[in-house]
Amino acid sequence: MGPGKQGVKGTRARGRRSDLPVDQARVRAAPDSSSRLLTIDSMGLKELEAVRLILRGSSVVDWRRLAFDSRAEVDRFLKLHLIDFNDPSDRACAHRILKEAVDYLRSQFHYRVADSVAEPFEIQDLFLYASGKHPKFPRRYQKLACLVLKVMHVIHHMEGRELLFRTPIASSVVHRLVDERVMACAAQLRHPGSPVVEFSGSVKTQHSIITKLLAKRETVAAQVFDKVRYRVITEQKKDVLPVLEYLTRTLFPFNLVVPSQTENSLIDFQEMVEQAPALKEVVPQLHLPLPQEAIERGRRRTGNPFSADSYQVLNFVVDLPIRIDSYLGNEDPRPGRPRIVFSWVEFQVMDMAAAAENERGDSSHERYKARQKAKVLKRLSRGLVLPKGLRPVRGSGNGDPPSQA
Repeated sequence: MGPGKQGVKGTRARGRRSDLPVDQARVRAAPDSSSRLLTIDSMGLKELEAVRLILRGSSVVDWRRLAFDSRAEVDRFLKLHLIDFNDPSDRACAHRILKEAVDYLRSQFHYRVADSVAEPFEIQDLFLYASGKHPKFPRRYQKLACLVLKVMHVIHHMEGRELLFRTPIASSVVHRLVDERVMACAAQLRHPGSPVVEFSGSVKTQHSIITKLLAKRETVAAQVFDKVRYRVITEQKKDVLPVLEYLTRTLFPFNLVVPSQTENSLIDFQEMVEQAPALKEVVPQLHLPLPQEAIERGRRRTGNPFSADSYQVLNFVVDLPIRIDSYLGNEDPRPGRPRIVFSWVEFQVMDMAAAAENERGDSSHERYKARQKAKVLKRLSRGLVLPKGLRPVRGSGNGDPPSQA
């Protein structure tokens, strides 16, 4: 699989998949020296909040503030959204979404939105207001700008989803556009000295999707988040956070991590941060107390019901933005019409030791698929005939596979 061929031997992603095409020239491209990996010690508040959002699977709509320090940081963030402010149409689209967000807050909740927020000189001003770092008004409009940006985030996402639904574009084309974007980023991580030993992509086969849907309570095809998956393996566990931070800086904006779709049995955020003395001054500024994950972990059980308890992984889903200008017709003549759609992409991240351990015993791929198929067979055959040679499955369906008669 192109970049995956140098990965850990004997490991593979969950499910049988057909490989995505990989541009070998891109894979061999030289790394971008301006986009180096940060160490955990060198991360600031913005970087820590971004990786914590991934690890928790939480939503930016619950945030109280942003942490951008400069206009340049905001520009880089918007670039990840594929928004080009040199393009008049993109500028018009951004200002239209802002107007709709302000109208919503004023009409539905009677907010008095100040003109500086409702009609900023530049959209970038909103992000600096929300961070408390605007050069002219460093402590004004912070909460109000956050409110407006939250609603803009939702409107932008709604429009992208609707645009994808009504545009006649094949899923294979969307997958190709996604793969081009992801593998261009992967190429930057595949250089001498990089802690990434595997970065490979795959598409879920139709049979695998059917099995997954039959095993789920909600048998709705739209709810399969991992049709396209990328597997990232690092040398050591301590390399995972720097790689995550790199991805939020070069591939996807942190606000497009899909809430409640994270499975994290690999990284203890509190432990990682406490082992970095340089972060001591940053910790009090975090949105949530450092022990929050440990508190929540005791309240609920998360994760894939078919995975073994010993399985270690970080799975998360991103709504990756993709531009489809060349596929749009002339039905919408507005200069500020949407041109960006979103495609679900799952990332599976682990270190080499976890990858090797995950292929042993109860955590192995074969055992995982057996547990999943046992559940499916139980649901399909309830009160009906079983395939010849198989006995009925007893118990919860999450244990051993059907037995041969």
